[in-house]
Amino acid sequence: MLKDLKYLLLLLTLFSCNRPTERMGGYEVHGIDISHHQQSIDWAEVALQHIDFAFIKATEGANHQDSLFCINWPAIKLNKIKRGAYHFFRPGTSPEQQFLNFATHVDLEAGDLAPVLDVEVTDGVPTKTLRKNVKTWMQLAEVHYQVKPILYTNQKFYNEFLAGHFDNYTLWIARYNPWFSPWLKGKNNWAFWQYGNRGSLPGIQGNVDFNVFAGNMQELESCCVLPQKALATKTNPETSGSAAP
Repeated sequence: MLKDLKYLLLLLTLFSCNRPTERMGGYEVHGIDISHHQQSIDWAEVALQHIDFAFIKATEGANHQDSLFCINWPAIKLNKIKRGAYHFFRPGTSPEQQFLNFATHVDLEAGDLAPVLDVEVTDGVPTKTLRKNVKTWMQLAEVHYQVKPILYTNQKFYNEFLAGHFDNYTLWIARYNPWFSPWLKGKNNWAFWQYGNRGSLPGIQGNVDFNVFAGNMQELESCCVLPQKALATKTNPETSGSAAP
């Protein structure tokens, strides 16, 4: 019986990975993520499709920059879609150099989504080193942008390498299965779910990843960079105007 159930789950997974991704109901906030692979994008057309947020690749490793980031980044804002930038992490490369690459090319403004670290390969480094280097990048990002970064990975990678070590970070989890949301070890849960990579959307040529957020638009703001006034209050409590006890 258990063997039959495992076989059925395997078939469902294979089926969901190879069929076109349909937009998912039951969630208020929908988004996509893209890189140069999507080529030229008509963001005005995308904005008409109930797309609330878009994550775009900015950098990878210590030296690589996505060739279309500088075009997509301002275009997303112009069309009033909430935008976020992500860095593809190379565990064997200095996390300090990788963060410098990202910070040099990504200027986050108030209302932008927090920076995202995409961690989905080990590049052969020991698990302890992987976690240490990921944590270093995340801490550098939090200090620099004054907002807690978002951690992206897939369900299997998270459960094997990261579960229990990043419980205080917002999670964006890939699981390409429309019937089952991500199941994660430990006490942290996903906030963003990348549920398919074969979506079709007017304004974008070819396939695109579809995502949902596990809350409403107001709750999404908690994953964003604070306005400067709020930032000043957060980082310097003496300016909050509250009377001393």
